[in-house]
Amino acid sequence: MAHANTASLPDTVDVAIVGAGPVGLTIANYLGMMGVRVLVLEMRETLIDYPRGVGMDDECLRSFQAIGLGDEIAAHTTPNQKMRFLTMNGKTFALIDPRTDEFGWPRRSSFIQPMVDQILLDGLDRFDGVTPVFGAELTGFDNGADKVTLTVKVNGETKTVTAGWLVGADGGRSIIRKSLDIAFGGVTDSTRWVVVDLHDDPVGLPDSYLYCVPSRPFVSIALPHGMRRLEFMVFGDETEEELCSPEGVHALLARALPHPERANVLRSRVYTHNARLAATFRKGRALIAGDAAHLMPVWQGQGYNSGIRDATNLAWKLGMVVRGDAGAAILDSYESERRDHARAMIDLSVTAGKIFAPTNWLVAWLRDRVALALNAIPPVKRYFVQMRFKPMPRFTSGLIVTGDDGKPSGRATGRLFVQPRVSIQGGEVLRLDDAVGAGFAVLSWGSDPQLHLSEAMRRFWSDIGGRFFVAVPENQRGNFRGTVLPGTALIGDVDGRLHNWFSDQVEDGSVVVLRPDRVVAAIVPPQQADEASRALQSKLAAGA
Repeated sequence: MAHANTASLPDTVDVAIVGAGPVGLTIANYLGMMGVRVLVLEMRETLIDYPRGVGMDDECLRSFQAIGLGDEIAAHTTPNQKMRFLTMNGKTFALIDPRTDEFGWPRRSSFIQPMVDQILLDGLDRFDGVTPVFGAELTGFDNGADKVTLTVKVNGETKTVTAGWLVGADGGRSIIRKSLDIAFGGVTDSTRWVVVDLHDDPVGLPDSYLYCVPSRPFVSIALPHGMRRLEFMVFGDETEEELCSPEGVHALLARALPHPERANVLRSRVYTHNARLAATFRKGRALIAGDAAHLMPVWQGQGYNSGIRDATNLAWKLGMVVRGDAGAAILDSYESERRDHARAMIDLSVTAGKIFAPTNWLVAWLRDRVALALNAIPPVKRYFVQMRFKPMPRFTSGLIVTGDDGKPSGRATGRLFVQPRVSIQGGEVLRLDDAVGAGFAVLSWGSDPQLHLSEAMRRFWSDIGGRFFVAVPENQRGNFRGTVLPGTALIGDVDGRLHNWFSDQVEDGSVVVLRPDRVVAAIVPPQQADEASRALQSKLAAGA
């Protein structure tokens, strides 16, 4: 497929996506896998070629795994990256070093965004029904009751395209959001930072370091392929022209390097931190995602990851609506499930900035004393080291089964399911998501979930592409004597993690319904599996 602005525009598509950044490209890949006809419009002539996001978490890599690109993207990351926060005297007062991999991937990795964006773009070549067009300007659209009519200019020529749905993944200055008159509340932080990217890493140390020095706080981040990012706080009336001049860059680099003049500078630019959240993520047949829906300071590296969470949450729902497997109102759950978590990540990032980068010497001195004291308390230290402060998505409404009180039916309901390695027929060992495939999965421990479903519910799951699995200890996978109906696959619990997970759910049950994004839609005892399936069928049909 040629990704050029001379590409022809289709007359009609199921979904039009504006913006060929990581969010738009991820949505397009997911929809392409579902057989949805997609048009991706990008105003630029090519992908952005300079690094922006540099931190990728395990949820993000799991999302890329879902579109078949996880391992290819992981090859351009540095996994298990630590982050150290240093006092004015160079002592570590906080360390983030999570080594858990409960979701199948390292909790923290650094990456180079242009390389990942290119993989996402090339991934679209797999799908005949997905058309990316660069150099395409959306000049207007009509958000109708049953379709969206777009006016697109390419090479000076204007054409009308009809789409069933429109997704605005066009960044913080989103034309889609502004055209829909969606408020973008929050603040633009007065704090600015100048980012300097270097080739041939002149620091060489792995990991990330935040030097909390009031005279000029700065960050040093090791990137893959021998690159280094340095970020320095901008003060007062300092200008980008002044700071990004050769003399200005050398003066900044002198804080981190003994010979700044020898550094191989790739580029430098000034960024302003924003903390903003859209009032709504959907109006009619138009939706927004990523930076178009929320902006957050970079302190926890969650802007990029939050956008990919949006993409994963939205894409499978949009695909089900297009294919007729769910009612259109299901798309309302996209906002209810994503907006509160985006707000939590914004709040965390804002708070982190206030703690780690004060410019008042007294405040910094007090922070250092308190932080070092708290760091000596093992539970507090583990809280930071293991990233337990990071808000994990937990849905309390939307496409999950709730009880009579309106609350999630089990403690795991609405949470992301674990992803251990499991074995399949023939003995091959895979990550769980690869073993169960795309779409819904009904997974139980120790007995076939189909045995506890009516024929109508078995047919319902089959009709929407759902699959059935029974997890057993690895030593039983080849000689399991329990009843296994046609259509159910056995998976072996290679390292005991599924055993441990289900053991922890003793109060709730041993049958889970996993959504395509691997959120637990329901967890129930086997004899309540049919009832839970009917509840989810009703929600999908009605749109939650």
